[in-house]
Amino acid sequence: MARCAARELIEWSGVDAERLIDLLVERALGEVSNYYYYTLLRMHLVGVEGDALRRVIDDAREEDRNHFEALVPRIYELGGRLPATFAGELSGLGGLRNLPAEADVPEILPILLKSAEDSVRGYTHVCGLTSGKDNRTYNLALAILHEEIAHQVWFLEFLGRGMAEQQARHARIISPFVTQFLQSPRVSALKAQSFPV
Repeated sequence: MARCAARELIEWSGVDAERLIDLLVERALGEVSNYYYYTLLRMHLVGVEGDALRRVIDDAREEDRNHFEALVPRIYELGGRLPATFAGELSGLGGLRNLPAEADVPEILPILLKSAEDSVRGYTHVCGLTSGKDNRTYNLALAILHEEIAHQVWFLEFLGRGMAEQQARHARIISPFVTQFLQSPRVSALKAQSFPV
């Protein structure tokens, strides 16, 4: 493996780089897997209650895609790589793998909650490993953690209130914490529009 300055620095700070890279790859695969399963899930939500839950899932789905896109550059900066093939590598999904093809909202919500809880645990673990040792990874994981906690709250609110609209959620921009870590030109243009100088 070629010399990697970012990896050397975090190892010098006491981080097990190989373990951290494995965790980041696992989290990245979990995010893209959630995006995939949320896409499938939204196709089966029907009716007024299903439509309301679909809006919540759409926001979580977009943020999970952003989380994946924010994690990948850090994985490569540390000398890591994503697997060349994806089949059979869907990880970090909680109960999403066992999602019934056609389920009603009460069956789906506990599965979504478990998925969000697993993500919160995973990013809390990454934060614990990197706190005070690898500020760049810590800040990224903390930003994603904030948004994953928000997903958990959205699902809990929906569970408690059913179809009630979450106005604060709808007024919220997508990925408010993670946007600073995204590198695409589209995101840069959105930042410029959202935050004029």
